[in-house]
Amino acid sequence: MLMRFDPFADVRGRVPETGRRAPQVLPMDAYREGESVHVWLDIPGVKPENLDITVEKGVVTITAERVWHAGDEVTVIANERPQGTFTRQLQLGDNLDGDRLEASYVDGVLHLVIPVAEQAKPRKVAVKAGS
Repeated sequence: MLMRFDPFADVRGRVPETGRRAPQVLPMDAYREGESVHVWLDIPGVKPENLDITVEKGVVTITAERVWHAGDEVTVIANERPQGTFTRQLQLGDNLDGDRLEASYVDGVLHLVIPVAEQAKPRKVAVKAGS
């Protein structure tokens, strides 16, 4: 199944925070429906061309870049929305087929559909009559 992967979990909280910071991860929901796992990530304000999704060795990496929209000749009144590059990694178990992952992006929400691998699907076993 889908496993949460956070390589910095053990050091988070030990490092003092300074100034404004971006969210640690892209928030997500995930559930299994039928023969697929659905993952929903909120990534508002990011253009589709600024999204990158890769699958390598059972790890899905989602990278999104939100850029500053104001020009150089402005007086900033408030600057609270996170900007920059955001990354989230999802560790896929052996029972998911990352090679057939599909992605769509509508209204700031990224939707991933990850099919269950053939070897993980239930199968019927025929019973032979003994002699």
